[in-house]
Amino acid sequence: MYPFGRGIARHLPMALLMLPLLLYVIFAFGPSVATVFFSFTNATGLPGAEWHFVGFKNYDRLFNSSDQAERFRSIRNSLQFAFLVVLVQNVVGLFMALLVNRKLRADSFIRATYFLPVVLGVTVSGLVWRMMMNPLGGPLTELFKKLHLDTGFLSSYGASFEWVIFVQIWMYMGYSMTIFLAGLQSIPKDLYDAAYIDGTSRWQAFRHVTFPMIAPSTTVNLLLSIIGALQTFDIIYVLTNGGFNTRTLAFDIYRDAIANNTTADYGLASAGAMVLFLFVFAIALVSLVALRRREVDL
Repeated sequence: MYPFGRGIARHLPMALLMLPLLLYVIFAFGPSVATVFFSFTNATGLPGAEWHFVGFKNYDRLFNSSDQAERFRSIRNSLQFAFLVVLVQNVVGLFMALLVNRKLRADSFIRATYFLPVVLGVTVSGLVWRMMMNPLGGPLTELFKKLHLDTGFLSSYGASFEWVIFVQIWMYMGYSMTIFLAGLQSIPKDLYDAAYIDGTSRWQAFRHVTFPMIAPSTTVNLLLSIIGALQTFDIIYVLTNGGFNTRTLAFDIYRDAIANNTTADYGLASAGAMVLFLFVFAIALVSLVALRRREVDL
């Protein structure tokens, strides 16, 4: 019954768990600790260059340097980006989930079409929309010209940030739809039958049956979209490379660590990453407590 011996069989589950735990320590926990460590140093990307501990100097540089106004604008953009993405993405995702859940014809095709942008990835999606908005003959540009609308798109200081938000929502609304759809399909049909027998309208059924029952799905969607939106930099890099007032705190971290025009500043980038972590942790924690309390109240 125990070909490898009873002792080995007893410790086998723990041994199998060690591999994913080791991978987590190497690729997740380890780099996180290193980020905290480097945020207190003047480390750069130059091979063989000496580095020293500088205390809180990097944190001071984030908010008291020559580009202080740009840094605060990046933080403001991050919060604005997160608020609009979380709100619109989840509203649209819930609407699409309600639509697909009504057992329409070819609902599998519709569901796959909605989810396709998630599968395409950031780079492909970004390049597709850059071609769509190309000022020299892009399909969206030509359409807007015929409608006599502004065609600045990604090269406009007034509209580029809104278009980046639009593309971000377009990419991930299918993900939110899938989670909402799973919650909708777990609601017992008997609840709706009982509600309609009592004379409940469709809006009242949604408000008093559907919405309370998908509270766990709402919590998951809101938390994932909050964390994802605050950490977004890749779609900004693909669409505008941070130009035209589209910089965010996450993009600044990437720029300082990798894409700086001079020398990479690991210390400054690590300090920015720690500030971003505090933003994400605080907002996600407050949201989690509020959403969990709402689930209990409902």
